[in-house]
Amino acid sequence: MLPYTGLFIKLLKGPVEYFEKGAWEQLLNYQGELTTFLQQLGLILVLDKEDGYAYLEQMKLDEEESTAGWVRRTSINYEESVLLVLLRDMMAEFEVGEVTSRELIRKRREIKEYAELFFRENASRVKFIKELDKLIDRAEELGFLHRIEDHEIPDEQKFRIRKIIKAKVDNEVLENFKQQLQAHAANGIQHG
Repeated sequence: MLPYTGLFIKLLKGPVEYFEKGAWEQLLNYQGELTTFLQQLGLILVLDKEDGYAYLEQMKLDEEESTAGWVRRTSINYEESVLLVLLRDMMAEFEVGEVTSRELIRKRREIKEYAELFFRENASRVKFIKELDKLIDRAEELGFLHRIEDHEIPDEQKFRIRKIIKAKVDNEVLENFKQQLQAHAANGIQHG
């Protein structure tokens, strides 16, 4: 068995982050050997040492961009995509500000307050809030949020916004989204 077999299996299941000390150290120690091994399987190790995360991507096998199928693909709907872009925007604002912590921690309530500005509220406020809660739960399920503290009051639950979101929602996607929002707002003002 290879010395990094456990790490390989862990990477197949999802990202590895710097605070997973044993796995992170092993990743840094065996980076070269692991990269070579993964290439033979049609996989690429994406490692961001500065932000402290690593994950696997599949190599494109041909012009039609078919892959070997090692890494599970998950489809997300429009509302989920919007929330991920908003979480990425929160990360960008956090990193530009005076950062005293390496990790961005937000309460469920704070995420919902930020997201409310971008989602149209339906007739029922209660239903709208439940929909936002479902989107936050889905972002956690997808691995972009990590619940770090449960609380008897759900809105006080704390989440760490995982830096892996920067790899999945890059600056270009973020800027395109902001331009679309500005255009939509301008249209609303002209027609309203």
